[in-house]
Amino acid sequence: MAKYYIGIDQGTTNTTAVLVDENWQIQAKSSIAHKQIYPRPGWVEHDPFEIYGNIKIVVQEIINMVPGVNASDIKGLGLDHQGETCVIWDKKTGEPIYNAIVWQDRRTSDIAEKLKIENGERIKEICGLLPDAYHSATKLMWMLDNCEGARERAERGELLAGTMNTWIFWMLTGGDSFETDISSAGSMMLMDIETTDWSDEIIDMCGIPKHMLPRICDTNHIYGNTIPEEFLGISVPIAGGIADSPSGIIGGGCVGEGVLKCSYGTGSFMHYQTGTKKIISDSGLFTRTCWRLDGQPYYLLSGAAYIAGGAVTWLKDGLKLIEDVRETETLSLKVRDTNGVYFVPAFSGLATPFWDMYARGLLIGLTSGTEKEHVVRAVMEALAYQVANCFNLMQNESGTVSSCMRADGGMVENKFLMQFQADMIGVPVEVPEEKETCAFGAACLAGYSLGDLKSLEEVRNIAKVKYAYEPQMSQDERETRLRNWLRAVERSRAWEERSF
Repeated sequence: MAKYYIGIDQGTTNTTAVLVDENWQIQAKSSIAHKQIYPRPGWVEHDPFEIYGNIKIVVQEIINMVPGVNASDIKGLGLDHQGETCVIWDKKTGEPIYNAIVWQDRRTSDIAEKLKIENGERIKEICGLLPDAYHSATKLMWMLDNCEGARERAERGELLAGTMNTWIFWMLTGGDSFETDISSAGSMMLMDIETTDWSDEIIDMCGIPKHMLPRICDTNHIYGNTIPEEFLGISVPIAGGIADSPSGIIGGGCVGEGVLKCSYGTGSFMHYQTGTKKIISDSGLFTRTCWRLDGQPYYLLSGAAYIAGGAVTWLKDGLKLIEDVRETETLSLKVRDTNGVYFVPAFSGLATPFWDMYARGLLIGLTSGTEKEHVVRAVMEALAYQVANCFNLMQNESGTVSSCMRADGGMVENKFLMQFQADMIGVPVEVPEEKETCAFGAACLAGYSLGDLKSLEEVRNIAKVKYAYEPQMSQDERETRLRNWLRAVERSRAWEERSF
């Protein structure tokens, strides 16, 4: 009897599930969006129960899509999630005390800035990250101090905390699993990157009760079994947990030291794998753990941009310059250049390498000759400039030059963007055939955790390249363009005033 694996990608805007057969081919996929909640400018929240319900919906849908497949044919499932987004919930009921606070949320900028000023270098030394509102720790601090009675309840041991994966594991297993993996724990800014366990020193700095936090496990750990009433009426092993970016590395066939990958979603995230060697950056990159397999941690250099696809959504729903996101490609190609216009997508501040929570978005170089096409192209080019800047830093920090970059996410279908990206980094950009690399990576992780896939590197032989974009721009032009964009970035910085 054939067996199948389910990969679940719990992303920022959508939850996606794929059904993968024993030959590691996707047989069905389904995706459903959840509501983005904006209580105030700069605040972003999700309803955890809406997301949990959507997981059940998409899983049932992919099983229904393939004739002859029953729930009993599912051998295991793997889950990836949106990283820093976190939740605190009641230990007895699973009820969140507040909505999940999303990684993009900026409400804790002042908390993070205070931590950075007082202990920033020490925190980075321990966990590889500089304090920023991006990470989970400050979000948990905010919930403990702003939800009525939360800190007292936490001290009494009545509340649990974690990123979305931990809460989902807890729910699917009826409260039996209270665990996480190191890529997720690393997203919280609370984990010692050397020991891959919670840092008592940082936890004390943040005032978060340690007993609230889950046990940190190997990535290929079995995170319990689903209880029938919560999952398709059956008990299935949750065979692997991981954050979305490293899951995409697996699903894109990119596992291996020296391999470079960038994911383009709501934001963009670039990762350069350094194997078992840690490189602590001096130029604004983060050092992260991508996974821990059978006790051995593996590391990467990481760069992030808060806004990528979010800028395209702004063109469509905010400025209403386009009616369909696909227009960005055709409009960008209608003009030879941006006519001197540059865009800085700092809607939520700037991430790598600036880590400026007070920067704001900027369009500069506007003249009476600026047309819609120039603005659209400037937005698309900015997304590539962000990645190119990270790329240059990674090459300098690692002392090596990548031969190519693998790209995935919704925006890789934009041929203008991918060609411009190749031009700006000076190496080929490869786009895999399968777009849902995160969900596929989660399914492959489940197969590996259960012993049915020999190694994560084996996915290289499964993932096929759909497009390869060769750089066509001269080095002089590349450097001039990036230099001008960085001038615009400097003008966008420190726009918002601090409250302390």
